[in-house]
Amino acid sequence: MISNNDPRWVSLTGGYRVPYDPRPALERLRADGRNPEAWSELWNELHHQGDLGEVSYVTVVELAKIRESTVLPSEQLFGLVSTIEVERHRRSNPPVPDWLVQDYADAWRALLEFAFRDLKASDDPGALQSALAVVALARGQTALGALVWYHDAETLKEYLNEHLAWTELYTSTAG
Repeated sequence: MISNNDPRWVSLTGGYRVPYDPRPALERLRADGRNPEAWSELWNELHHQGDLGEVSYVTVVELAKIRESTVLPSEQLFGLVSTIEVERHRRSNPPVPDWLVQDYADAWRALLEFAFRDLKASDDPGALQSALAVVALARGQTALGALVWYHDAETLKEYLNEHLAWTELYTSTAG
């Protein structure tokens, strides 16, 4: 992992493939895990139309560390890291840098534990969906994780109707 004063921070690229330094946004999340401006900035800068940069992976590691001591909204945390992990496999995106591989793997082990805790504690559909996506991705099931993460309630229902005649054959309580 790189230290907070490492000069590489200012040269790592984000989703627009230009240098992006997430440290100010991450500091705002350390102070207030629900800070909407910080989350918006990270969502906007770390990926763009499927494109990622090395700082996207570094930020996953940093978010996992922040989550150890700060409450972060599960849908924001799990949504962003799931997006990055799915898009990491896109052929046009850079690999996780060699110097970050172990920290990135450790972060995903921690994210898996956070997701398990959320699955036990929440009945919120959005929180459950994002936690399930993290579980699948952390277990190396990228296609399943992508399927879980990228389907909102409406597209999931469309898929189920197309493949299982869901509305026709299942009760409305099977939602």
